[in-house]
Amino acid sequence: MTNQILDNIIKSTCNFTEGTLGHWKFEINEVGFMCMTDENFNRMRIISPIIKLDDIGERELLECMEANFHTALDARYATSDGVLWAAFIHPLLELTEAQVMDAISQVHSCVKTFGNSYTSGNLTFPKSDDNS
Repeated sequence: MTNQILDNIIKSTCNFTEGTLGHWKFEINEVGFMCMTDENFNRMRIISPIIKLDDIGERELLECMEANFHTALDARYATSDGVLWAAFIHPLLELTEAQVMDAISQVHSCVKTFGNSYTSGNLTFPKSDDNS
């Protein structure tokens, strides 16, 4: 994957795009995303802000941590700068177009299911109390 190919994928997928190669802001189905790359370090991340940390409690943070293990799959809940984010982080060069599309879908799902099922998709790994 290159920044140019990623630029083409993002622009063909979303409702609104701004930015330059290596740093995009875009929107899909009323969810705002950012995608940042660093070709020198072979890294890419797609992130979306969910809520300010001051606006949630310990229970929600623990649910996010549990989801990172069981239901968030390749996307993750993460915190930075006082904000809870949905994030997908991957090596840039090895990334495929299908993975980019899946990453956007998973991040979108993490945002939309925050406070409810905390999931990035249909697959979940069972919790120990689910193995009865």
